[in-house]
Amino acid sequence: MAIALAAALGRSLAGCVLVGVAVLSGQLCIGWSNDLVDMRRDIRAGRRDKPLAVGSLAPSRTAAAALGAGAVCVPLSLACGVAAGAAHLSGVAAGLAYNAVLKRTRWSWLPYALAFGLLPAFVTFGVPGRPWPPWWLMTAGALLGVGAHLTNVLPDIDADLAAGVRGLPQRLGRARSSALAVLALLAASAVLLLGPPGAFGPVGWMGLAVTATLAAAAVAVPRARRSHSRLPFLLTLALSALDLAFLLLRGTGLR
Repeated sequence: MAIALAAALGRSLAGCVLVGVAVLSGQLCIGWSNDLVDMRRDIRAGRRDKPLAVGSLAPSRTAAAALGAGAVCVPLSLACGVAAGAAHLSGVAAGLAYNAVLKRTRWSWLPYALAFGLLPAFVTFGVPGRPWPPWWLMTAGALLGVGAHLTNVLPDIDADLAAGVRGLPQRLGRARSSALAVLALLAASAVLLLGPPGAFGPVGWMGLAVTATLAAAAVAVPRARRSHSRLPFLLTLALSALDLAFLLLRGTGLR
């Protein structure tokens, strides 16, 4: 999605690839370090989908990989420009802060909001003139981040509470977290579709209808089955991609 946004802004092929590998390296650093932080909890919870929890991967190798990804992320991000690099590295730092501390506090939503909200700035700061992204694009990104946090946590709320993890979704409970997730995801779609200049036509109404369906499905699965399925989070990613597609189809004048 970052690559698609970069292409829509007129970045060259090399620029789009640079954006993509910078984002990828940051996500690998965040993801691998998160598995390290959660290893003992995942073992106690019997997570069979985690290589560290089942002993098929050594923690030292995961730590080396996370550090390597983080080390690569810094020059790749700064190669897009100092302002762009600062925006992206701030988002990566927010993800690492979530892993280390904030996921266990009432502020667990904040790193997601910051990282998702800063992603458009990373892309726009890398084009000539370094323009700020429009307010509606950053706002929609932040709302998508909050929705992603909630749908990512929903399947594991019970296990998290048993392990003493009390982020915002765990404090709210499954029902209220589900409702907030739907509201955040729908609000993100509405901001993306209503924020850009131009008439809000049939494409916009169709976009809202489809995204409403995906948002409802993203929270219905864990509520109905109380499972550890990653489907809710995957549906949220699909909703984000759909939002971006409608944004680009509308022609927003971002360039």
